[in-house]
Amino acid sequence: MTQTDRDAENGRDREKDREKEQRGVKRPIVPAAVPEPLQEQIQANFIVVIHPGSKTLRMGRATDTLPITVPHVIARRHTQPGQRRYEDQCLLREGLNRLNPRLCRFNLYRNTDQCINTEHIKHGKQKLSRACWTCDNSPLSVSGDQALYVNPADCYSIHWPICRGHLNIHSGPGGSLTAALADLETIWSHALQKLLEIPLKDLKYYRCILLIPDICNRQHVKEVVNMLLVKMGFSAVVVHQESVCVTFGSGLSSACVVDVGDQKTSVCCVEDGVSHRSSRLCLAYGGSDVTRCFFWLMQRAGFPYRECQLSNKLDCMLLQQLKESFCHLDQDISGLQDHEFRTRFPDSPVLLYQLRLGDEKLQAPMTLFYPAAFGIVGQKMTSLLHRSQGDAEDPHDEHFLLTTQSKQDQSSKATTDRKLFPKPAGFEGESNMCDPSEKGNLTQDLDLGHAQAECLVGGADAEETSSALLSRKTAMTQFEGRALGVDKAILHSIDSCASDETKRKMYSSVLLVGGGLLFHGAQEFLQHRILNKMPPSFRCLVENVDVITRPKDMDPRVIAWKGGAVLACLDTTQELWIHQREWQRFGVRMLRERAAFVW
Repeated sequence: MTQTDRDAENGRDREKDREKEQRGVKRPIVPAAVPEPLQEQIQANFIVVIHPGSKTLRMGRATDTLPITVPHVIARRHTQPGQRRYEDQCLLREGLNRLNPRLCRFNLYRNTDQCINTEHIKHGKQKLSRACWTCDNSPLSVSGDQALYVNPADCYSIHWPICRGHLNIHSGPGGSLTAALADLETIWSHALQKLLEIPLKDLKYYRCILLIPDICNRQHVKEVVNMLLVKMGFSAVVVHQESVCVTFGSGLSSACVVDVGDQKTSVCCVEDGVSHRSSRLCLAYGGSDVTRCFFWLMQRAGFPYRECQLSNKLDCMLLQQLKESFCHLDQDISGLQDHEFRTRFPDSPVLLYQLRLGDEKLQAPMTLFYPAAFGIVGQKMTSLLHRSQGDAEDPHDEHFLLTTQSKQDQSSKATTDRKLFPKPAGFEGESNMCDPSEKGNLTQDLDLGHAQAECLVGGADAEETSSALLSRKTAMTQFEGRALGVDKAILHSIDSCASDETKRKMYSSVLLVGGGLLFHGAQEFLQHRILNKMPPSFRCLVENVDVITRPKDMDPRVIAWKGGAVLACLDTTQELWIHQREWQRFGVRMLRERAAFVW
C-alpha cells in the first residue's frame, strides 16, 4: 500500500467518525494521564525537636547529637511604675505544711531512718561556677540563664510557664493562659534565634516535633500547637508522648518508663510503640521536693550558710548543686564525712563553708519512696488518666465514639436476643432496649482500663452496673488522694496491664529516666525494692527485674529528646504531620486524626 492509499483510508475513517458524532454516537474518551505526586523529601536538619519541662527546656535540630539545655524561665520588665515584683517559687510549693514544719521534719526522719545501714564513708566534691548579675539594658524580657541572674533590685518579675507538666495557670500576676503562652513563645523564640541560630522569618521552612506528657491537659496542648503553627509559623507539627519517645531513644521495644523530673514523676508501660492507657500515673513530686528535704536535713546537721532561703532563686540553685554532689542511694555508704562548698553570688565575696554530713545524704533521695515526708497536705499527689471534658471544635470526640459504640452494642444485643428468644404470638412486652441512664454510665469520667471496663460494662443489670461504676469512681478518688512512692507506683502501673505476658515484659525492663533520681546507687536500690514488693505469683515467672538507668550510656535527662529526633527520621512519621493550612481549617480535629496515640 502506497502512501497515497494510506492517506485516503485515514480520510475515510475521519469521515466515518464525523458521521457517528452527527448521529449522537460518541467515541470513548481516554482520561489524561495524571502524574503521581512526588513525595516531599523532608530533611532532618529542618526539623526542630522541642521537649519542654517544668524546669528545663531542651531543643535542637533532629540531626544534632545533643539538644541545647536552658532554664525554662523568663523575667519580664515591669511596664508600670510602682508595680509589685512577682516571682514564681522554685522549691516552695502550694500545699506545703508551713503551719507545722516540725511535723514535716519528724515524718522525714521517721520514714527514712529505718532503711539505713552504716558501714563506710564516701567523699563529696563541689564545683560552682562564677556568677554575675545580668546587665540591665532594660530589655522587655530576658530568658534562660539570664533570667536567673536578674538583680532583685531591678524591676523584673520571674515566671516559670510550666509547672508539674502543665501550663502554670494561677491567680497571681502573669498566671493567665494568655500570659503563659506568651512566655512560652518568647522563651522558645529566643532559643531558636540565639542558640540554634534560626531566624524566625525562616520558620516557615521548618517543622517541629513536640513532646508532651502522657497525662496532659488537652486544652493546653491545643493552645501550644496553635502557637507553634499560627503564631510562630512552623510549617508542620507532630505531637507525641514522652514515654514512647523514651523507648525510641533507648532502643527498647517494650519498657515500664519511669520519668522522674524536677516537679513531677510519671510512670507508664509502653509496648511496641504504644502507651497503655490504664498504666499511666503522674505523681506530683520530683527532684525539687528532694532538694527541699535535703535542705531541712542539712539544717538539722548544722548547715553553716544560715542566710539560705528557699524563696531565693540563687540559694535554690546552690541547694540543687549540693544535692547533686553529695546525695546517693548506696546503703553501703554511710557515716560522718566532712564536706566543703563555696558560695559565689554577684556583688558578694566568695565564702567557703564546711559541713559534716552522714545519713542525710541517703535520707534525702529516699523521700521519693516515702512521699509523706515532703509535708504536702490538701493536694492531689497521684493523677490517673481522665476522660476529656470535650471540645466544641471536635464534635466527634471519644464521648461521641463511646455513645455510638454503646448504641451499636445495644442494637446487636437486641437483635441476638430476638433471634434466640422470639416473642410468642400476640405477646406485647417491653422492649429489650437499655434504659437511657445506662448509656450515660458507659461514658464515665475516668478511664478504667481494658479489664475494668469490660467487667463493669458487661453486667446485665443496669443497677448493678451503676453501683459498680460508683464504687469504682470512689476508689479512684481515694487512690488519687494517696501519696504513692516511686516503687509502689511502678508496681501499680505494671499490674494495670491486661495480660501476664505484658506484665512479665515490664518487670524485665524498667527504664529510669529524668534527672530527679540521678543518684549513685539508684539502680540497685530501686531493683531491690521492686523485687521485695512484686506479687509472689510473678517471682517465679520473671527471671530478673532489670532496672535500666543509662541505656546506650546516654544521659537519662536527654533520652526523651533523643527519641523525638529518632521519630523525625522514621518513615511512618510522614503520616503524622499536621500542616499549618490543615490546622487553620480543621483545628483540634487534626490532633485526633493524626496523633499516633488516642487523643
